[in-house]
Parts: sequence; structure tokens; C-alpha cells
Amino acid sequence: MSTASPLLDQARLDSIATDSFRKADPYPWINPEGVLTDQAFDLLRSNLPPLDVMKASFGRKRAHGQKSHDRYALEYRPDLAIHPAWHQFIDELNGPIYQQWLARLFATRRFRLSYHWHYAPRGASVSPHCDAKRKLGSHIFYFNTEDEWDANWGGETVVLDDGGRFARASAPDFEDFDRSWSADAMGNRSLLFQRQGNSWHGVKALNCPEDRLRKVFIVVVNADNLAGRLRRLFHKPDGY
Repeated sequence: MSTASPLLDQARLDSIATDSFRKADPYPWINPEGVLTDQAFDLLRSNLPPLDVMKASFGRKRAHGQKSHDRYALEYRPDLAIHPAWHQFIDELNGPIYQQWLARLFATRRFRLSYHWHYAPRGASVSPHCDAKRKLGSHIFYFNTEDEWDANWGGETVVLDDGGRFARASAPDFEDFDRSWSADAMGNRSLLFQRQGNSWHGVKALNCPEDRLRKVFIVVVNADNLAGRLRRLFHKPDGY
């Protein structure tokens, strides 16, 4: 464990009320500012993995007729040659402060975390979908700032309310939903949400210049159950 200054702001985590998360509409979600200290945000952002170590994932067929989720992706591994601050961040996410915070909000300690970076170029989108049932939720850390990204280019995760009308195995468009909420994705912001049967979300097509990328780091909260243990036994990845 690193002896450097903490990257997570424990006071900020502690200030997030359980009810504000669990009673959110239309399913549990929260879009806090400052989960990372300002210094940590700047350090991690300045030392994001370079694009040339990412794996391109474009045009991949998705279930239920949903559009492909185009991006460059990198899965975290302990042996990755990345800046030490990122390994420290993973240590903190695996540590008691963050784990107890998740357990409080999700009302369970039975989860397993996996981590990855996603970078998305102009035109990329994340079509409306509900996450796989093996997931309990996700925590998305945004790493675009006003000095290199215009909020009008998009990039915010959109929380969607279908009013219970759509089957999970379907492919609605953004305009088909009754209501929507756009997370603030600029600066030291993150989005935590809990998967439920109706936990639709997505990211509209980016209209940024060709030389810019939407950059996020995602903590996937996987259910630690028999199905998850069998996936790991047969070396199947937890996925995105």
C-alpha cells in the first residue's frame, strides 16, 4: 500500500447520504463532485494511460439489436506499466474506506470490483441499455476538463426512465424514454448507479473535434455470487 497522500476524499464520501442515493429517481444514482481530492484528480488526469496501449472496440454486434458501443478500452491489471498514482488509486478502491462506502450505498458486501478505462472519439456513442445481471452497478470517473473539452460536445452519461415500458431485451432510442437526467461530466465529477431491472442509461453520439477523446475510468461493481465465481473459474472476464 502506498504511503502517499490519499487520492479519495473520505470526508466527501462520508457526506453522501445513503437515502440520497437509494431514493433517487428512477433508480439509485448520484453524480457527486470531489470524490477524488483536487490534487488527485489533476495527478490521475495528467497521467492517464496513452491511447496506443488501448484496444479498439468498434462496430461490435450487441444483443437485442442495440447499436455498438464504440471506444478504445483498457482493462486494469496489477502488472500494467502505468503511473504509480493509478496503482495507488486501485489500492484505495480495494481498501476499507471505499469498500465500506459502496457496501453502505448498495446495502451489500457481496461484490467484486473490476476496472477499466474507456476513451471515445467523435461520433462514438453508448446506446441505451441496461447492464448485465452479473453487475450490481458502476462508478464512472470523468476525466475531461474545460481546457480541452467543450460540454456542448457531449460525453455525459444520460440516466433514462422508461416508465417500465421496455423489456431489457430491446433497443429503444434516447427519444423513446419518458424522462432523462444528464450527469455533469466535466471536471472532478463521477457517477455511481446501481443496476436494477429498469436501469437504462447511455451516452449520446459525441460531436467533438477529431483530435479529442472522451475519457473515463470505470469501476464495475460485480455481484459476488455463484454465477460470478463460475465465470472466474472458467476464466471469463467480468466485462464492461
